[in-house]
Amino acid sequence: MPATRQLGLPPALGIWAVACFGGALYASWLGYGGRAFAAALTAFSWFLLVLVLFAARGISEQLSSRFGAATGYLLAAAALTAYLIYALGTNTFSILSAVATATFILVPTALAASAQKQTAGAWQDFVILAAVWVAVKFGPSHWVWPYPGGRLAYVLTVLLAVNVALAVFVLLRRIDGIGYNIGWGRHWGLFVLASFAVFAGIAIFLGEAIHFISFVPRWSEWKTLPSTAVAIFVFIAWPEEFLFRGLLQNMLSRVSKSDLMGWWTASVLFGFSHITNLGFPNWRYVLLASIGGFFYGWTWRKTGSIFASAIVHALVDTLWHFLFRTI
Repeated sequence: MPATRQLGLPPALGIWAVACFGGALYASWLGYGGRAFAAALTAFSWFLLVLVLFAARGISEQLSSRFGAATGYLLAAAALTAYLIYALGTNTFSILSAVATATFILVPTALAASAQKQTAGAWQDFVILAAVWVAVKFGPSHWVWPYPGGRLAYVLTVLLAVNVALAVFVLLRRIDGIGYNIGWGRHWGLFVLASFAVFAGIAIFLGEAIHFISFVPRWSEWKTLPSTAVAIFVFIAWPEEFLFRGLLQNMLSRVSKSDLMGWWTASVLFGFSHITNLGFPNWRYVLLASIGGFFYGWTWRKTGSIFASAIVHALVDTLWHFLFRTI
């Protein structure tokens, strides 16, 4: 179900500009500046631009129709260039980190190129998904992005991963039905609220029953709610919904020829992707994340957009952050 109203190019660029300007002002207020700061800001701004731009109406289709597969290779090359600007500008360049980053970008690109004539759900697609997830989850992000003090390591790793996935799956593989857009359709508000409310009720009851969470509101931190919610949406909910719903659930449904099978399988895999969180093996986390994946997947199925499922995901994580403590 396509969005009836989708973000256009000018508003998308406006969101990107405000985010970059606000981030630059905040970093300057913290005392950062100079060449290293400029290099880090350049890399961050480019990665974020790609993330936002491809969610705007018709951008990916226009690029693909005008430049073909070359756009995917150019985006991969631009991602590597952005890393080199960061590494050289911050004086943190090393051969090992450069090789690791190049591998992270170029190997998925090569695998996608080898599968260009195959339908969505080829073995290369699943290998790429697994490789990207492993690199983000277990990769040496603080070693690759050491400036400033590793504080941007996770953010830049996630943004780079989204850039790679867009180059590979949207531009090279041209997989449709991903729902990588920012928009709104009829009844979407109902789907989002229903999914969030039902899952929240289940998760709170079950989480406390299995001694996974306890109700410990952080009233003193509520002034940070807007910035925290936005950060959770952009750097956690959006990338995970892109990976697990827009790509994994999408392709599993195609391969199995069953929307239900793809939905349930992706939900369970989403749950197991959390097994190392807060200690291994964390089966309580797996259980709740699998149930969460079920509701996020339902929202994606009803709307056809990762924007809607990411909102539910971000609402859940934000509620958890401010009202509950993990035991």
